[in-house]
Amino acid sequence: MKNTQQTQPLISIKDLVAKYGDKTILDGITVDLLPNEITVILGGSGCGKTTLLKNILRLYEPYSGTLRYWGQDVLSMNEEEFSFVLKRIGMLFQNGALLNSISIYENVSIPLEQHTKLNREVIDRIIRVKLNLVKLSHAIHLFPSELSGGMKKRAALARALALDPEILFCDEPSAGLDPLTSAALDELLLDLKSQLNMSIVIVTHELASIHRIADKIIFLDSGKMLFYGTLQAAKEAGIPQIDTFFEVGKF
Repeated sequence: MKNTQQTQPLISIKDLVAKYGDKTILDGITVDLLPNEITVILGGSGCGKTTLLKNILRLYEPYSGTLRYWGQDVLSMNEEEFSFVLKRIGMLFQNGALLNSISIYENVSIPLEQHTKLNREVIDRIIRVKLNLVKLSHAIHLFPSELSGGMKKRAALARALALDPEILFCDEPSAGLDPLTSAALDELLLDLKSQLNMSIVIVTHELASIHRIADKIIFLDSGKMLFYGTLQAAKEAGIPQIDTFFEVGKF
């Protein structure tokens, strides 16, 4: 018998409108993001991809609409209430956002020290486990400046995983990486999704990555959502903007 609980959305977005001043950036976005899927937000430059991600994370407050995590209306939460939601999610920033003045060990320890009361021995064990997950155990005492671009992304990913998030958000994870390193990072994300039973939401314009990892896509155009569903269904939908987007990088 099918487990109906698995179909309950992790994140529900309804009629979301985002504005910068008087300019509407997102107009009426409505979508449910489901568990154990990799959802890729894509579209042309300036379509609102990063703005949608930042509104979902409440880095920007939506102008109007509703946003629910696990059925909870997070837009009505105060900062302290929302902090409990934030502990259940991880964020991989586009440039990694590692602190250059401290080691990889210390970078990964930041969320554990800020949001838990674990003792140093337990924190140490967790850090080593997370770095092993991203195949970076050997770099534990190195500094960000000593790492390649791909290694920096993996170190930042280890930090994003420190609190065992149920949802991982990634902003252009492959940006600045060569094709082989990008493919390796995609494979790592797929492995982590499987191993950790985790949902992932990714903003990217990298066509190769989209084909490798997407379970579902959200296609934005001029602030509106033109499509939500599987990649194959998107290609068969007969939507000119989507056809043009994929035709440019056709395999």
